[in-house]
Amino acid sequence: MGKWIDRLCKGLEYVMALFLAVMVVLVFGNVVLRYGFASSIVLSEELSRWLFVWMTFLGAVVGLNHGAHLGTEALIKRLGVTGKKIFLTIAYLSMIFVCWLVFSGAWEQTKINLTTTSAVMEISVALFYGSGVVFAILAGLILIRDLFRLWMGKIKEQEPQGTPEP
Repeated sequence: MGKWIDRLCKGLEYVMALFLAVMVVLVFGNVVLRYGFASSIVLSEELSRWLFVWMTFLGAVVGLNHGAHLGTEALIKRLGVTGKKIFLTIAYLSMIFVCWLVFSGAWEQTKINLTTTSAVMEISVALFYGSGVVFAILAGLILIRDLFRLWMGKIKEQEPQGTPEP
């Protein structure tokens, strides 16, 4: 499962780069059109906002997979192997619970907004809230994988935040 998630995250990095490129073109083009030609790209603001939200959630998944999120290790680095495993298990279970909360809230918002269309693009707003659903599922899978790696002893002791080895 780890290789599948790594390949997925590599693909997400390309998707995020594409989203960023589209956002730059839209926003820069809109600025040039507004100040230079008294015109604008109508969907620029809305589409850029949607892409930014998707890029943020996808980036959080990639960051979680790479162990790039901030962590506090002042207590954990002073514990032995068993203490680290206990605290990391509690931390992983807490994060999985938060993923469940994000999933359930985003899923409800997605269902509520299935028939609601956006003001400019006139597409379902459920697509906007679907970013939270995708994030929660992917982050949950990564956390479950890392929790199993912790229990199986595949996370090095010198990695106090539970970051999986490459």
